[in-house]
Amino acid sequence: MPLVTLTVRKPKSSEFKSAVLDAVHASLVSSGVPDTDKFQRVLELDAADFRYDPAYPDVAGARNGDFVLIEILWSVGRSVKVKKKLLGELMDRLRAAGLDPENVMVVFKETAWENWAFAGGRFIHT
Repeated sequence: MPLVTLTVRKPKSSEFKSAVLDAVHASLVSSGVPDTDKFQRVLELDAADFRYDPAYPDVAGARNGDFVLIEILWSVGRSVKVKKKLLGELMDRLRAAGLDPENVMVVFKETAWENWAFAGGRFIHT
């Protein structure tokens, strides 16, 4: 179960946020995540509360106010190959939606399978 967190600076339109979240979800599904496994949240912050370097470490050009931080929390076990494929597909989808991939940062966070209680405090992977 991936939990996707999108962090952006205010203000962002619903269309902007949906384009990013839809691209992330489609890329996750392509990597083997079930289509119905969709848990997403958006943190939309004032500039003072979401700070980032415009060029670190090797950005072609410079980040601007449309910078997007995508955090994907999921269970351990995906290979670097799977992550690279997901990232390639995600950047293609974002580009197709009119977003500059250079303005996007993705962070994968991994947790053990037994750390998910989906409903009612029940573990389904233990």
